[in-house]
Formats: sequence, structure tokens, C-alpha cells
Amino acid sequence: MRRLSKGFITIIILAIVVLWGISSYNTLVSLDQKTKESYSQIQNQLQRRSDLIPNLVETVKGYAKHEKEIIQNISDARAKLAGAKTLSEQAAANDELSSVLSRLLVVVENYPNLKADANFRQLMDELAGTENRIAVARKDYNSAVNAYNVKIKRFPTVIIAKLFGFDEKPYFEAEEGAQKTPNVKF
Repeated sequence: MRRLSKGFITIIILAIVVLWGISSYNTLVSLDQKTKESYSQIQNQLQRRSDLIPNLVETVKGYAKHEKEIIQNISDARAKLAGAKTLSEQAAANDELSSVLSRLLVVVENYPNLKADANFRQLMDELAGTENRIAVARKDYNSAVNAYNVKIKRFPTVIIAKLFGFDEKPYFEAEEGAQKTPNVKF
């Protein structure tokens, strides 16, 4: 009778450990997928912004023919964003594009007819909306990464994470100096 009890208790303990392992693994898979979904939202919004920029540049070209340098910088920054492969490259390219667009807005102040153009205003409204969506997508991604990273580092889930190769994910962070106001010289 005692042997049967010990065997039964051992089976119950093993069953609990296996169920906990399966549950932990499934939770890590869900959190990993949430980070991927959030990252794809960032990419969607960056693509939307990238698609708006050619129209904006063409509108500005019509009024500000002497601002070739800023227009070229926008095209270069957009190309970098389109060619970025990693999260850190995208973050850096995004910051560069945001900086160049900020300089464009300063330059536009010299062209009142451009500011009054309905097409330009519509594009700027869409761009501002997209910038807000990018900020929300970045926040959602970083929240998902935080939940995932905390989960893979906590005991006892760290055992399952190491066993199945769940690695820490990077945050989508702005580069140093991205918060500075760009310098514009006329």
C-alpha cells in the first residue's frame, strides 16, 4: 500500500511538472507572437509614412524649387528606412527621417503659398496622423517586449525559456540625440 502511494504521488508530481512546462511554453509562445505582431504594426506605419513622403516631396518641389538639399536628404533618409533590415537599423533610419522631416517643416515656413496649398495641408495631416500611429505602435511593441522579457527572466519560467531557446528581444528605442531639435541654416 505504501509503495502504491509513493508511486501515485510521484506520478502526480510529474504530471504537475509536465503541465506547468506545457503551460509555460505556451505562454512564452503567445508572448513571442505578440511581440512579432506589434513589430509588424511598426513596420506597417513606417511603410505608410514612407509611402506619403514622395507625394509630399513632389508638392514641396512645386513651391520650393531652391530647396534641393532638403528634398535630397528626405529621399536619402526614406531609402535608408526602406533598406533597413534589423530593428536597430530601422530605428536609426526612422530617427533620421523624422529629423529631416522636421527640417522640412521649418523650411516650409518660408513659403506661405505652400502652407496654404490644400494638397500640402492634407499630406501634412496624414503625415501627422501616421506619426501618432507610429508612436502608439512603438509603445505597444515595447510593452509587448517588456512582458516577454520579464517572463523569460523570471524563475521558474527561465528554465523553459533556456530549454527552448526563447531569447531576450530588443526594444525599439530612439538613438541618442534624436530628441534634440535639428539645426536649420538658411
